[in-house]
Amino acid sequence: MDFQTWIENVEGLASVFSFDILPDGSYSEIRLMAVNRQNKGVLTRRPDAPKFYPGIPYRSYWTDINFEDYVYRCGSTGQPLYSYVNAHGYWLKGFYMPVTEPGTVSEEVLANRQEGTVQTVYCLYVMTYSQQVDSDSMSKHSSEISESVMNITVKLHETQDFYQAMADTVREIRKVCGAQLCTLCTVDRSKQQCELINENGLNKAIMDSIAKSMGRTPYECACAWEKVLANSDSLLLDDLSLLRERDPAWYDSLAGYGVESIVLYGVRSNQALVGFIWAANFDTTKMLKIKETLEMTSFVIAAVIANHQIVSRLEEKSWIDALTQVNNRNAMDEYMEKLASGEKQKPSAMGVVFADLNGLKTVNDEHGHEAGDKLLVRAAALLKIVFGDYEIYRAGGDEFVVLCPEIAEEKLEGLAEQLRVMAENTSDVSFAVGTAYCTGGYDVNAAMQSADEEMYKDKEEYYEKHPEKNRRRNFDN
Repeated sequence: MDFQTWIENVEGLASVFSFDILPDGSYSEIRLMAVNRQNKGVLTRRPDAPKFYPGIPYRSYWTDINFEDYVYRCGSTGQPLYSYVNAHGYWLKGFYMPVTEPGTVSEEVLANRQEGTVQTVYCLYVMTYSQQVDSDSMSKHSSEISESVMNITVKLHETQDFYQAMADTVREIRKVCGAQLCTLCTVDRSKQQCELINENGLNKAIMDSIAKSMGRTPYECACAWEKVLANSDSLLLDDLSLLRERDPAWYDSLAGYGVESIVLYGVRSNQALVGFIWAANFDTTKMLKIKETLEMTSFVIAAVIANHQIVSRLEEKSWIDALTQVNNRNAMDEYMEKLASGEKQKPSAMGVVFADLNGLKTVNDEHGHEAGDKLLVRAAALLKIVFGDYEIYRAGGDEFVVLCPEIAEEKLEGLAEQLRVMAENTSDVSFAVGTAYCTGGYDVNAAMQSADEEMYKDKEEYYEKHPEKNRRRNFDN
């Protein structure tokens, strides 16, 4: 059988595959029978790639369950198939054509197939690829697929609330998959964060539980899922045997939750991973519909996720102090305005802490502003350790404010004292601390002023003990 000479006349990246249909109806492994010159470079891209010979197992080069499923479907049914997927960092347009050995006729081969015998079938695969999505290729789908895509797209844009839009989208995807459970996990590489969104919205508890069951952090779960995909766009598995090979920890976790089949789809924006869609215990008779629907909607979902992440970073820059990574003055003023206007309900009790970093000007003058910045970062770190459950703000150059809603007065004073003690046990950080506690019909601004005054009394005592560090007073003299 001279497939090699024949395939050199095919344009594009072309390969011929074969497999056996066994007497019990199962399939053998897929074999690679021929590769044209244009495609050989793809095979040898890996430095450890074996030398090609007709009949070499396909998995000697790649393992892509979805691709294999298409080859099996094409060869076993004698029907051509088309796919357009995002895989291996490119948009791949694939054409699958059933073929016979050179010199035979397709109709005769199909007619002479006999049950109970080993039947060898062949599939020609021709592929083109691009880094840019082709909108025309995305549109070549059935009306049923188009309707599902439209429903998902509408849900993505019905509300401005990102998490609600994602929850509604998850609900639509679960319907398409006929799945028992469906989630969307967003991935933010810059923060090394992974968030899980189900039909009820953002659910940190479920994500933490899943990660804990595997002994991983949520972000480590996302990294593991990407390895499971092995550069493919997705996995649609009607059993979990492949996962047992690729990720035993995830396999055990899924089995523990009663999962028997799963869809895992990587969501990418400009080839960068921004999330995963996964559906558990899905309708395995709908594999092609599920895959085509997710192919057409994943890049839209990716755009919404990527935009949300960009906006979130911009908001953080507006409300987070870049140096200390605590809230900045803008965030504090916004909170105070919401309390004053009634937009935010006033807590029944409020504790206020003013903490001023002693000696910052001395450090800046004697050692430079880089040393002063390091001192501010260390000071903020102590505040986070002590007041991590509350809102910490950098109100000015060396001033920090902590707002502690619904705190008991004894706890407030205890935390303030803990901050003083921790600072005293460092070689460089010293705080002047003032507190105020109020309940009932209180005025937060008045409480902040009272805490500020207490802080200045503490600072005066500090400089009386350490006059050499009071550069402001020395400058005035």
